[in-house]
Amino acid sequence: MTRLNDILEKVQAYNPGADLNMIRKAYVYSALAHKGQVRLSGEPYLVHPIEVANIIADLKMDVASVTAGILHDTLEDTLTSMEELSTRFGEEVTNLVEGLTKISKISFKTSEERQAENFRKMILAMVKDIRVLIIKLADRLHNMRTLEFQRPEKQQAIARETLDIYAPLANRLGISWIKQELEDLSLRYLKPVIYAELEEKIARKKEESQEYIAKVIKIIERNLHHHKIDGTVTGRLKHLYSIYQKMVHQDITFEQVYDILAFRIIVNSIKDCYAVLGIIHSLWLPVPGRFKDYIAIPKTNLYQSLHTTVIGPDAEHFELQIRTEEMHHIAEMGIAAHWQYKEGYQLDEDERSQLDWLRQVLEWQGDVSNAGEFLESVKIDLFADSVYVFTPQGAVKELPKGATPVDFAYSIHTNIGDHCTGAKVSGKLVPLKYELKTGEIVEIITSNKQHPNKDWLHFVKTSKARNKIRHWIKKEEERRSIELGKELCEREFFRHKQSFNKDFKQGKFNEAAAQFSLNNADNLVAAIGRGKISALQVLYKLYPELRKSGKQDKKNKDDSRQKKKRQNNEGITIKDIDDVMVRFAKCCNPLPGDPVIGFITRGRGVTIHRKDCKHVLKSDPERQIEVDWNLTQQAIHQIKIRILCEDRRGMLAELSTVISSEDANISDVKVSTNIDRNAVCIFEIGVTNLKHLQQVINRLEQVKGVIEVQRLN
Repeated sequence: MTRLNDILEKVQAYNPGADLNMIRKAYVYSALAHKGQVRLSGEPYLVHPIEVANIIADLKMDVASVTAGILHDTLEDTLTSMEELSTRFGEEVTNLVEGLTKISKISFKTSEERQAENFRKMILAMVKDIRVLIIKLADRLHNMRTLEFQRPEKQQAIARETLDIYAPLANRLGISWIKQELEDLSLRYLKPVIYAELEEKIARKKEESQEYIAKVIKIIERNLHHHKIDGTVTGRLKHLYSIYQKMVHQDITFEQVYDILAFRIIVNSIKDCYAVLGIIHSLWLPVPGRFKDYIAIPKTNLYQSLHTTVIGPDAEHFELQIRTEEMHHIAEMGIAAHWQYKEGYQLDEDERSQLDWLRQVLEWQGDVSNAGEFLESVKIDLFADSVYVFTPQGAVKELPKGATPVDFAYSIHTNIGDHCTGAKVSGKLVPLKYELKTGEIVEIITSNKQHPNKDWLHFVKTSKARNKIRHWIKKEEERRSIELGKELCEREFFRHKQSFNKDFKQGKFNEAAAQFSLNNADNLVAAIGRGKISALQVLYKLYPELRKSGKQDKKNKDDSRQKKKRQNNEGITIKDIDDVMVRFAKCCNPLPGDPVIGFITRGRGVTIHRKDCKHVLKSDPERQIEVDWNLTQQAIHQIKIRILCEDRRGMLAELSTVISSEDANISDVKVSTNIDRNAVCIFEIGVTNLKHLQQVINRLEQVKGVIEVQRLN
């Protein structure tokens, strides 16, 4: 367990002039404020803020950040007020603690609206002072280290949130060691069986590799000395989660991951970096396509290094990273490195460019009305690998891997994206869906007659492009919906000998709009055009006497009975819509328990999708409606799962037995063998809900020889 003196010694070591009394005072105050509180582990609650402060000290942050780490839960979990904190510790520390308190209740398992709003608050706090996020990452890291004391379902939720959001955020800030530890800890709770097997195999591989690592280091050191280059060489196995990712993405076993070893060479200058690269390539054959120069073109998180993969002694593949001491410091600490020895430090313009993506999120979030779109866009930006391309003037643009000329156009300006009609890449005309590659020069061709196309949503990669296209399409569909709504109203009103145009001009539709909880007449007419409200409903609101009471009441009762019957059959309740056909989307196969959304399809009723379905995320938000599962009825839903496993005798029978033992009926199975001689089994099974499916998957993952189990759309 960390002691206060451990923290004080660390801070004094990297910042001899630090005000250690501020940290001591925070420790005493936090101890009194949290007195009597205990964690789930049974330890005094004070252990948590002390460990958080210790992680912050490991990052060599300023005294204000270490102090805020000790005090970070006082506003939320004790009777402490902001005024009291400000009086005792000053405005800077208080602002950091307040920023942490505002984002501390983020839960990625609540409703999407709350989730999106909380994430917006988080971004605002980060833009105001990035130290808030650094302290939050330290808080999350210690919580992940002690996650074993939570309930299993809570472990899964927190680990998923960490892998989805906090590990990518650590990567964006360039703090690689926190990113890697968060990923490994998340995998431990999300895939416990796979994690345990991998941990054991990596431990064995580490023992086997010690001699080989020492051999390679000796060869490199000998050659550095021969060329009179001072440098430090280290070797290691890649971290567990990165190995797992390779296995999943390439459908291979642990034994087939060929570049599991990585070496790092740290030298004194950039000139030496390139000299060492030449030495390495003269010693061993480089693997084509695996060289990356992040020194000439740094990553957005300021990471710099040369990467190359070679075929070394005994035909073993391994990766090498070559960098200077300063580059290594930034690679490990990221943006936190800028606060070392710097009390009250302000980032300069180059350093603030690292945070441009945060400001971009704030800019384009105004174009996104749907919470699911907002969160999906954030995740796209967090996870993206990058390519680096050039404007004709030589400016560098960083875009996510797979980005197209349309993404490039929107990265320059919205108007250029909206009117993009073609592109030249390195002087040659290419399709708009062409995937850009690092080093290419991109020139955009525009036309005032060109407008965004809905098909662009199928291939653009950047959040900005996607949201700007959706924004334009939304405005255009709104215009068309108003035109169609007016046409439907004119027809219905004429049929009942009323004048739609007269009523609309006299403002009667504004009155009716309020009764439908809409802002104005245009919104009401647009809702009619989209099929959310019928023209007849509006007519009866304006002219109640036209409703034929007896016949209409009977029709309403019939409609109500029909709706109830449909809900029981389909298991779906639709808010504010009567008498509509319901069907389930084949693209995502929603199960009871999945978060779902309805999509109005003209002429085909409402289609039910999972909220994370890629087709919904690309669709018009105005045609989406809220739906809920009617869980009073339990029906069997057919779902497909894919099992990657060892190809051995009896495996299929073992898998089938496990599925049947979980009361899931097997209706179809297809088995094939991939190029790595592993078996790929596609089972179609009947389950009642999401929880039932997860039980089946969890049991299958425990079968010896199973590598991965996935739910298929």
